[in-house]
Amino acid sequence: MLFNMSPLVALVPLVIYIIFAFKDINPVLNVAICVILSAILTKQPLLAMGDVIADSLGSFLSLIGFIIMLGSGLGAVLKKTGVAENIVLTLMKRIGINTEKKAIVASMITSCVLVALLGTLAGANAIIAPIIIPLVAIIGITPSTLAAIFQGAGQTGLFIGPYSPQVVTIMGLMGMTYTQYLLSAGLPVAVICWVVTYFMALRIQKNTKGKYMYDNVEKPNPNYKATKETQNATIAFAVSLILLLAYGIFAKQGAAYAVVIMFTVSIITGVAGRLNLGDLFDTFLEGAGRMVWLFVMFVLFNPFISFVEESGAFTALVNLLHPLLASGNKVIFSLVSTLTGIFGIGGAAVAQSVVMDKMFKGLVTGLGVSSGLWAAILLVGSQITSFAYPEADMLGQMGLARSKDLKSMVKLGLTITAATVIFIVIKSFFG
Repeated sequence: MLFNMSPLVALVPLVIYIIFAFKDINPVLNVAICVILSAILTKQPLLAMGDVIADSLGSFLSLIGFIIMLGSGLGAVLKKTGVAENIVLTLMKRIGINTEKKAIVASMITSCVLVALLGTLAGANAIIAPIIIPLVAIIGITPSTLAAIFQGAGQTGLFIGPYSPQVVTIMGLMGMTYTQYLLSAGLPVAVICWVVTYFMALRIQKNTKGKYMYDNVEKPNPNYKATKETQNATIAFAVSLILLLAYGIFAKQGAAYAVVIMFTVSIITGVAGRLNLGDLFDTFLEGAGRMVWLFVMFVLFNPFISFVEESGAFTALVNLLHPLLASGNKVIFSLVSTLTGIFGIGGAAVAQSVVMDKMFKGLVTGLGVSSGLWAAILLVGSQITSFAYPEADMLGQMGLARSKDLKSMVKLGLTITAATVIFIVIKSFFG
């Protein structure tokens, strides 16, 4: 450490990162500032940062960032070929939207499915919003209700998508298979969020009907029929995705397999949709390019966390917290670590999981916390931050739903936060 300061001082850049994460500052700039500060505090040669970045390009975090980029590229191909619209309209039609309850359920399923397939909340809901709004507006669904659905149901897709960034990260950190992750963390948390969202959506709809409404919405085409090319592309997308996912689960493929899935499914879907290869790759790269900033952020985040870890700051912090957890009580530990993740660590959910794992891994091992319980804590501690605060994800879904009703979103968020924390406490008695 610089000037032989306490290792705890190395946490200062992390605190700055958390503060900036909740401010209106470019996230890449935020991490860049913090990685330089952490390098100075830990006496890293700044002129050798090029080698550090080069090594970081091969890190797990960089792989996650790359997967997110590819997911955005796949989303662009689905939109270009009409597959996204076809999936949305088919789901909505099959479920039926002739009542408010059916409209809410149909919207929840559609948002959850597309988010799970693409691994991005904002990207998937941005695709479906202009398609869903005209359909539900006729039934009288309010913007407040749809905003709650987009976040509450949409985010459950991130909890269960086989190659959504958060799922891949937790599986990688825990060394879990997809099935193990689903049973211990993904499905229970998703069910809780889904149920809470459904009943909160009904309540929000009741309270906002007649108060908020969609104006000047173009009526949907009741005679919509996908073209032959779109139908072929949809079938190709579904079949190729299912087969590749099935093989990945059977062969116990790791996170890197997601790269194969994204590329392969994008090409097969584009070709089936009659896109020429030039147009296909232009579309794919244009979509992927929207997430370059996140990839760069993760490349920088890896050395940032490595510098802090090498300083001994996380070990010193755990030692500082040890009296609080001296009883060896898993319930206390689970509650403290979960709340630390939700309210104490901001930024991208993937980064939050990595930070939490670095901070508490020693105590997890010492207390004999099961991998299933720790996976659930990582999921809730990193993902529920989006519900606990009115930050980017919450405001983004409001924008997509054309809602200005922040009060309803905060109520939804706090209810889901309370429900998931209670789940962790209960689970800690058995894990």
